[in-house]
Amino acid sequence: MEIFDVIVIGGGPGGYNAAAYASANGLSVLLFEKDELGGVCLNEGCVPSKTLLNSAKVLNGFLHGKDFGVEFTGEGRIDARAVVDRKNRVVKRLVAGVRSKLKSAGVTVLKEKAYIEKKEGEFFKVSGTSSAFLSKYLIIATGSHAFIPDIEGMGEAVENGFALTNKEILNLTEVPGKLLIMGGGVIGLEMADYYNAAGAEVTIVEMLPKIAGATDNAVSAVLKKALEKKGITFLLGTKVTKIKNGAVTVSDDDGERDIAADKVLVSVGRRANVSGSGIENIGLSVEKGAIVTDEKMRTDVKNVYAVGDVNGKVMLAHTAYREGEVAVNDILGKNDAMNYGVIPSVIYTYPEVASAGYTAEEAIAAGINADEISLSLMYSGRYIAENTDYTGIMKLVYDKDEKTLIGASVAGSYASEYIVAVSDLINLKVPLERVKKLVYPHPTVCEVIREGVFEIKQ
Repeated sequence: MEIFDVIVIGGGPGGYNAAAYASANGLSVLLFEKDELGGVCLNEGCVPSKTLLNSAKVLNGFLHGKDFGVEFTGEGRIDARAVVDRKNRVVKRLVAGVRSKLKSAGVTVLKEKAYIEKKEGEFFKVSGTSSAFLSKYLIIATGSHAFIPDIEGMGEAVENGFALTNKEILNLTEVPGKLLIMGGGVIGLEMADYYNAAGAEVTIVEMLPKIAGATDNAVSAVLKKALEKKGITFLLGTKVTKIKNGAVTVSDDDGERDIAADKVLVSVGRRANVSGSGIENIGLSVEKGAIVTDEKMRTDVKNVYAVGDVNGKVMLAHTAYREGEVAVNDILGKNDAMNYGVIPSVIYTYPEVASAGYTAEEAIAAGINADEISLSLMYSGRYIAENTDYTGIMKLVYDKDEKTLIGASVAGSYASEYIVAVSDLINLKVPLERVKKLVYPHPTVCEVIREGVFEIKQ
C-alpha cells in the first residue's frame, strides 16, 4: 500500500493550493478530487459568475457610451449562449492551469471519490475507487453545497428545473423573462445584475431588512439604489413560503401573495460537505454542520486539518487558499495562524462593493472605542472621469485608542482591486500617522484612502 506524507481530500482552492504548497516544501502529496479540479469556485462559482458579469459590464459600456461622448449604432444585447460558451472556455483554461500547477509541483492527483476508512497506528487509511493509501497527515477540503430550504413545492421545483442553484443558473443559454431570486447575498446580487443586463425582469426576495448581509448599512444602501435604478425589484423583510412552476408565494407583514416567475434562483446560503467522506470513522467533531478547527486549521484529531468551506468559517476562495497554507505550515513546524478579521470580501456587481475588518457597529459591539468617517468617491479624479453616477462612498473605521484602521467598506468602481490595501493596513496595525505618509498613484480611485485618513480627527 503506497504511503504519502499528506493526503488532501478535495481539489478546490483550499485543497489544490495546499497540495501544491506542501509538495513544493518537500512533502509527498496525494490529492483526491471526484469532479473537476478547482472546485465550486472555479467551475460553478467565482470565476464563471465574474465572466458573465464582465459581459454585462461590456454591454453597460455600449448602452451608456453616449454619456462619455461615444455613440454606437445598432442595438446592444447579450447573447446568453455565446456568453456561456465563453464562460466554459475560460473555466476550461483555468482548470488546465490548476492541473499543470499540481503536475509541476509533483502532486499525485486522482479523479476519484475519497473515503477515510480508519486510522492505523500513526497512519490514516484512505481508499479511492480502486486502491487504498496511507498518510501521516490528512487535509480535508471537501467544500460546500447550496442549501435548499424546506419549502412547500421546493423539491419538485428543483427536480423539474424551475428552481435553480448557482450551478444551473450559470449555464442558462436562454434568459428567463421573469427571474425571482431567493436571497440578497453575494450570489443573488451578482446574478441579479447579470440577468437584469441580459433582459430578465428580476425580483430579489430577502428575509432581512437589508441586502448584502453584514455589509455596512450605508454601503449596502448605495448598492441597492444603483440596482433599483437598473430596474431590479427588492422585496425586503419577505420570505418565500411556497414554490410551484410559474409562481412563487411570498409572505411579509401585509400577508401572502403570488409572484409570477419563469425561473427561481435559490441562493440562501451554503452548507459544508461533511458527509460521505468517512470523517466519522476517525472521530472528527462537527458543530453547526461544519468540521471544528482552531486558528492553525487543526481538528480535534491529531494530524488532521480542515480547510475551506468545510470548516464553515469564511466561505471564500481566498480564505481557503490561506487556510491551506496555514495547515501545511503547521505540518512543517512553522508558526502560522489564521486571522479571519482581515479577510476582504467583494460583491462583483456594478458598482462593486468591498469590505474588510469591522463595520463601526461591529467594532462598538466588540467593545472597541471606535469611530468612522464616510467619504464620497468624488474625492478621486479618476472616479469622476470614469463615472456619471457619483454615488460611490468609502467608510473607514478606526480605533480611537490605538489610532489604527480596523475596518473599511466601499461601494464604487475598482473596489475589489484596492480593498486589499486597506486590509493590509488593518492587518499590520499601521499607525494612522504612518498611513498619512503613504503615496498613492494619481489619478486612481484608491487615493480616497489617503483622503479618508486625513479626515480622521485624532
